[in-house]
Amino acid sequence: MILAGELPAGARIAELAIVERLGVSRTPIRAALMRLEQEGLLEVLPNGGYAVRTFSERDVSDAIEMRGTVEGLAARLAAERGVAAVVLAEARECLAQIDAVLREHALDDEAFLRYVTLNQRFHVLLAEMAGSGVIARELERVVSLPFASPSGFVVVQANSPQARDMLIVAQDQHRQVLDAIERREGGRAEAIMREHSRIAQRNLRDAVQSPHLHQMPGVRLIRQR
Repeated sequence: MILAGELPAGARIAELAIVERLGVSRTPIRAALMRLEQEGLLEVLPNGGYAVRTFSERDVSDAIEMRGTVEGLAARLAAERGVAAVVLAEARECLAQIDAVLREHALDDEAFLRYVTLNQRFHVLLAEMAGSGVIARELERVVSLPFASPSGFVVVQANSPQARDMLIVAQDQHRQVLDAIERREGGRAEAIMREHSRIAQRNLRDAVQSPHLHQMPGVRLIRQR
């Protein structure tokens, strides 16, 4: 409801009102509100209840930068430590499925959804490759930050004439980082993932300046510098 724009920036959210609106008990609503506060979409009000947060463009940029840094570390550790053959095979298959999506000259909504699902899967596999519970937990925390996930701004690309081209660039980076990991080139793998996050930074800038902002209500939570 927040990301769809049904609860606008600054809107006060009372637990009981949400219970009545959704028709569920207070226990799951209370848990959901606490989780959304932890993820940064809500802030606790001094007199009780919550309000929908807004974010500066810099806040979101910093979150994306943090994801790129942690994913770069994960890629470097994966290259240095080595990755099980079964995980590498799963990653290659995931990329092959993305290639199949991108073979179409024009992507419809279903194709973009398929891309988002596979893209998220590849990034999860990348975290798994590091073989570190600490890194995996940190990445899970980082990508839960508003708009910081690997596919957080793919919708911006969907409204762009260069949509497919940008996804092809991202896919090439996926293949390059996997190649670096298999070749045990830690520094190269880390650098590629840091560069990979720059696509999201570009999409962030496009999002806040987009004439299609009304089609991306969640982006309205972002304040420009």
